[in-house]
Amino acid sequence: MNQEISGLSSMATRPIVTELAARIRRDHAIPVRFDSAGGIEIARRVREGAGADLLVLADGALAALAQEGLLLRGTVRPLWVSQVVAAVPKGAPVPAFGSEDDLRAALLQAEGIAHSTGPSGQALVDLIARLGLAGELRDRLVRTPPGVPAGSLLPSGRADLAFQQHSELMDLPDVVVIGPLPGDTAIRSTFGGGVLAASTRPGPAREVLDFLGSDAASETVRVRGMHPAAG
Repeated sequence: MNQEISGLSSMATRPIVTELAARIRRDHAIPVRFDSAGGIEIARRVREGAGADLLVLADGALAALAQEGLLLRGTVRPLWVSQVVAAVPKGAPVPAFGSEDDLRAALLQAEGIAHSTGPSGQALVDLIARLGLAGELRDRLVRTPPGVPAGSLLPSGRADLAFQQHSELMDLPDVVVIGPLPGDTAIRSTFGGGVLAASTRPGPAREVLDFLGSDAASETVRVRGMHPAAG
């Protein structure tokens, strides 16, 4: 029996890699399993010598790990692009969200604004500063622990507005996705993959990586809230 390919991924890509891993096992007879956690946690594991073959992570973190020699040269590639979206609790009024003024108004009206510890969360904090609202909103920002979806704070009332990757918000219960941030305030993240230098099966790991970035995987990627990096 073929040895299982072990993958690590961020939470944002978990719905995609989980579904695609099942297809690879079924259609290509390559046993593969992904373990997903917050991006910061996954990067820490890799630096501490995690025994895995394949990595899917935000491009900035992926590039840093490649620079440190932890990924095989020539295997790092972009896979998918994700938009940050806003969400509110189910049953709450849905604010207008078609312009920068609408976004500003929604932020100012919110009593609690949830965001992640990852790149999308930092991008939101930077955007709020660019809008000139950092001082006014500082005490309303709620950063979730690594691996905890920002939208999970909405049903409990710990926040009334949440921002995170679409893939992490779209399937949460009792949460309504408003949509992507409007116009020039849009926040996009690229997720990529690479074969770990510590992999004991780099050949099959490359095959899995190629499938993740293939046209055959693109419909799953779109259904799960992202789109292929190539289009």
